Amino acid sequence: MDWGKVIYVFFQLMSLTSVAGFLYDHNKVALFIALSLNLISTVLKIGVKNIFAAELFAASLVADLHLIPAFIYLEIKNDLLAAYAMAIGATIANTVTLILSFIELAKTKSDWE
Repeated sequence: MDWGKVIYVFFQLMSLTSVAGFLYDHNKVALFIALSLNLISTVLKIGVKNIFAAELFAASLVADLHLIPAFIYLEIKNDLLAAYAMAIGATIANTVTLILSFIELAKTKSDWE
């Protein structure tokens, strides 16, 4: 088992599910946790050399650039609707990241056979 890949996928999934948790319970702490996990996931993608490395990194940056303003909207402007809309964008970006990861996994699996 490749523990690096386990940690990598773990933070991808935690990031997506944490954003979904914020969408369910509009809590500032939930949004902060989602943002923190997404930033960790982005840092883990730096230096990864795989088929979709650039696409995975770009999608993760998109999610970051949705969650950071979402947190600012919620914390400073107290605008839940804007934060919610930005979090939906982050959810879509994180979903794209997971889809690309699964495609890459299928591609590498077929290369083994």
